[in-house]
Amino acid sequence: MSIFAAAVARGKNGWTASELDLSGLADIDEVVDALRDAEPDTDLALLFVESDDEYLAILRLDEGEDLRVFGSDSAFAEESRIGSVLLGEVETPALGIDDLAATDDEDKPAAEPDADPVGDAELLGDLGVNAQRLLTLCGMEGMLPSDVTAEICQRIGCGDEMEELREA
Repeated sequence: MSIFAAAVARGKNGWTASELDLSGLADIDEVVDALRDAEPDTDLALLFVESDDEYLAILRLDEGEDLRVFGSDSAFAEESRIGSVLLGEVETPALGIDDLAATDDEDKPAAEPDADPVGDAELLGDLGVNAQRLLTLCGMEGMLPSDVTAEICQRIGCGDEMEELREA
């Protein structure tokens, strides 16, 4: 299973992005420590984990302490050790696309019917990506996890940093 994990952090001088190696991490606490260590003096750190062009997990760490987690599909936890580490303790199902009223027909995706998003779909709400938008992006036919990550990063202001990281 191929995994791409990128940490983006917002500090005093703007956003920074760095790739994280999650392969040797045994539990969510070690993942949080790695995210915290990537940019220690930030008020906000996000971790985007993309797996096999199929799954996306987003972790948010506020002020190094408050962890929030979202996964595009609970199957990631069942099919991957990394997915299990990231999403294994998430008990709350995210609201589904059907639970949200789309603002217009364009926002209604041709959703993956078997996708089962889990966790806190509102974790990016204060950054301009509400739960409806996040779930819509994750459910759009043809959208890869990398596309969702790029769209989110563009919207929250760290798109250039993420693009530079991918090109490095």
